[in-house]
Amino acid sequence: MANFLISRTLNSIRNRNLFTSLSSLSRQFTSAATAAAEQPQSDGGEGSTFTFSSDGQEHKPNHDDSIQIKPNSSKRETASSSVTMPMSFMTGSVVGKRFYNQVTTRKADDGNGWTVMLDYRTLKTPSKRPLKLPTLGLAKAIAAEWEYQETDGIRPFMMPLMKLACTALERVPITRHKVIEFLINRFNQDLVFCRAPDDNDLTSDIHERQVEKIDPLLNWMESEFGFKPIVYSSFFGGKQDEGLLKAVETLLKKTDECELAAIDAIAGAAHSLTIALGLFRGKLNIEEAIELIRLEEDFQVDRWGLVEGGHDVDIADLKVQIASAAVFLSLSRRV
Repeated sequence: MANFLISRTLNSIRNRNLFTSLSSLSRQFTSAATAAAEQPQSDGGEGSTFTFSSDGQEHKPNHDDSIQIKPNSSKRETASSSVTMPMSFMTGSVVGKRFYNQVTTRKADDGNGWTVMLDYRTLKTPSKRPLKLPTLGLAKAIAAEWEYQETDGIRPFMMPLMKLACTALERVPITRHKVIEFLINRFNQDLVFCRAPDDNDLTSDIHERQVEKIDPLLNWMESEFGFKPIVYSSFFGGKQDEGLLKAVETLLKKTDECELAAIDAIAGAAHSLTIALGLFRGKLNIEEAIELIRLEEDFQVDRWGLVEGGHDVDIADLKVQIASAAVFLSLSRRV
């Protein structure tokens, strides 16, 4: 029925030049937006955000072997054997066609950590820092994300581990204090602290399910931090015990960059720092965390049905966000 209505609407428009003009204009705006997103933040004003160049000793003199996704200025880049990710990589834009054949991992030059190699090029972060990963397992997982990219374009939204690694290496060291402050400020409105009323026929069933599924996690919080969280029937939450806030903040301050990046990603997707800490400490596994996050919505789906193209897409997206952050957390830990 939907296809029929769309086809009838399109057939009713006689001026086909309109489609051509709109498509051309759309491509112009898309190209301009992509170019703006990929513009590097450099003092020299270089035009390329994706620069791949090989060691000069491997080729004839005066032979420029650079591969530019965007046209470069008249100045030549200093030869290096690396590939730098553009800043648009962090936004989810398609950043260019696949330019490499083989993906491997190797020990970092200083012997501290592991790097990913695209052919002979060492992968770098958007700010041109070496992508130096703490474990071989994490390096191989990120290498697998690059290996499975299609030839027609590099899709960052299919590389969640790479994005988390860039966040841990680039943003967390600079904004660590603000990340922790934001997590603590949102802690009072944690998802698991909001409890449906038990004196209403419409909400009593979900209240029983919350007691069954969420109370064990709250009891664990009490045993872990010495203070039991307070539950509320208000969407705006309430004030948790100051001792609990301090205990959670102390734990967050002891985390390394990869751990904090993973906790922040999980808390953002789950709207719950408590669930993030449960995954971090091993109280919850991925399936249990997703069940708690979707507890109320799944209850409504069971009662009223699932909306195709809505609920199913939300579920798939949530699984990717939670699972990738949990895997990143596990692989980043040195055994």
